[in-house]
Amino acid sequence: MGDVAKDLTAGTVGGAAQLVVGHPFDTIKVKLQSQPTPLPGQAPRYSGAMDAVRQTIAAEGPRGLYKGMGAPLATVAAFNAVLFTVRGQMEGLLRSEPGAPLSVGQQVTCGAGAGVAVSFLACPTELIKCRLQAQSSLAGAGAATVAVKYGGPIDVAKHVLSEAGARGLFKGLIPTLAREVPGNAAMFGVYEAVKMYLAGGHDTSSLGRGSLILAGGIGGACFWGAVYPTDVVKSVIQIDDFKAPKYSGSIDAFKKILATEGVKGLYKGFGPAMGRSVPANAACFLAYEMTRSSLG
Repeated sequence: MGDVAKDLTAGTVGGAAQLVVGHPFDTIKVKLQSQPTPLPGQAPRYSGAMDAVRQTIAAEGPRGLYKGMGAPLATVAAFNAVLFTVRGQMEGLLRSEPGAPLSVGQQVTCGAGAGVAVSFLACPTELIKCRLQAQSSLAGAGAATVAVKYGGPIDVAKHVLSEAGARGLFKGLIPTLAREVPGNAAMFGVYEAVKMYLAGGHDTSSLGRGSLILAGGIGGACFWGAVYPTDVVKSVIQIDDFKAPKYSGSIDAFKKILATEGVKGLYKGFGPAMGRSVPANAACFLAYEMTRSSLG
């Protein structure tokens, strides 16, 4: 099996592990990000992450925490296959000779390049996921965004295509790129740096599962620590109404969030995002490394 096929296979397995572990956290993150700003004197719909969990389970049952998983589940294979395959190909381009170790700086470059590639797949997938996840919190405020209740991922795609055409599926592409490029650069760079530190050098092949879990968890946390405000902007743009948009673009969304909620508004849902990033990315990297190793 060639390197590309190995990366495709291992990336698919890693992505599936990441999705199963992390999706409930992601649902709560999006609900917190997308809840409307309360009027003066009114309490927000969700007082925090645990309140969002309680309300979601009370209204929709445990299945509500996995709402919107159909879209990423359908594309998780392609997403992670592209991410790890592009990264692997860039590693090959940057190596001075086959098998030569790469510096942390070169791993950062590989991660950034992979981030560019996956952004074009992540954008439509996340638009569908976010609109499904956010509709219950927005419906409570009577938002126009959810005048129509979506029946599932395919239903969301149909509505988006009918309202805005194929371009509508790529609403939020700029903040998606602004998240994926630096985020993956940080994640892969830190992941490799931690592995090298734990191994005491460039040869990390002897590291055990615990070390891979630790490196993957830290790398995932660095992804969100580096780009979280960008993710908030992406989410509010992707759930915005097509016919009567609240935001004219990424910069406008950024300014309005700052004006109405302050810096705090750019970190709505940060707790669930960080809570998700550590176990989800630990699971992803562990599954990837074990699968890749088993393939030879």
